[in-house]
Amino acid sequence: MPAIAAFAEVAREGNFTRAAAKLGITPSALSQTIRALEEKLDIRLLNRSTRSVSATGEGRVLLAQIDPGLAAIAHAVGALQDARRRPTGEVRINSSRIAASHLLLPHLAEFHRRYPDIRLEIVVDDEFGDIIREGCDAGVRLREDVGDGMIAVPLCPPISLAVVGSPAYFAANPAPAKPADLDRHNCLGLRHGMSSTIAGWELTDPDDGHSFLIQPQGSFVVNNDDMVLNAALQGVGLAIHMDFAVRRHIEAGNLIRVLEDWCPPFDGFNLYLATREQMPPKLRAVVDFLTEKRRAATAGGQRPIA
Repeated sequence: MPAIAAFAEVAREGNFTRAAAKLGITPSALSQTIRALEEKLDIRLLNRSTRSVSATGEGRVLLAQIDPGLAAIAHAVGALQDARRRPTGEVRINSSRIAASHLLLPHLAEFHRRYPDIRLEIVVDDEFGDIIREGCDAGVRLREDVGDGMIAVPLCPPISLAVVGSPAYFAANPAPAKPADLDRHNCLGLRHGMSSTIAGWELTDPDDGHSFLIQPQGSFVVNNDDMVLNAALQGVGLAIHMDFAVRRHIEAGNLIRVLEDWCPPFDGFNLYLATREQMPPKLRAVVDFLTEKRRAATAGGQRPIA
């Protein structure tokens, strides 16, 4: 209640002019505020003379009771203002497992060194949750999965899917030249989260740009993409994965990519937020840090995700 705080300031200062200066108002406005408070309470809180102002007995009782609360409010406001000046506090990010593994965790040590007062919590979730309902400050998802009305900040360049198999698998099975050939292959299946359906393999005709889904038919289904990749490395069958997740295995010769022309690039991962307005410094630090990493990698000709 502003009038109560105004009374406390006058009682402490013993002077309307000094109290008004600290409150940033005129002495006459302060005097009117106190009179209105006294009329509302039907109690005289201040004794006034031409030279001084002092609290009445009732005023001293009121001041003793409200002082701890006003001090707590002042401390809380000061803490908020301090937080506005430096990044501190908790930031919760909802992220798919693959994005967390490849876009967030590789930079965790550097982020902590730069912002030691930020407590970063990553909520790994392969479903498509509501960050507002779940109490998260931001999320990381593919651009196509960012909901309407959200602010999207790109974290990586366009990516593509990659159909891969091990050299041992292709030694026993001819590499597919077109999607129809996949009918004769052991295509490993992946469920997203606890979904009841196996994710389709989205391919695009390089001639007419028509996209379509192929339902994988194979001997292994799991709801963890690392396990699908591991099965492909063991030669169990073919897997489809994001290109950056299999790149090092291809470069090492442990996997061979096929049907590359049927897997065009698409928009990559984004950090998404509810709004840019009044963004707290702790969240701004996360946004700027991840944006910096993307720009530095792109400018240096490096692959932003690996």
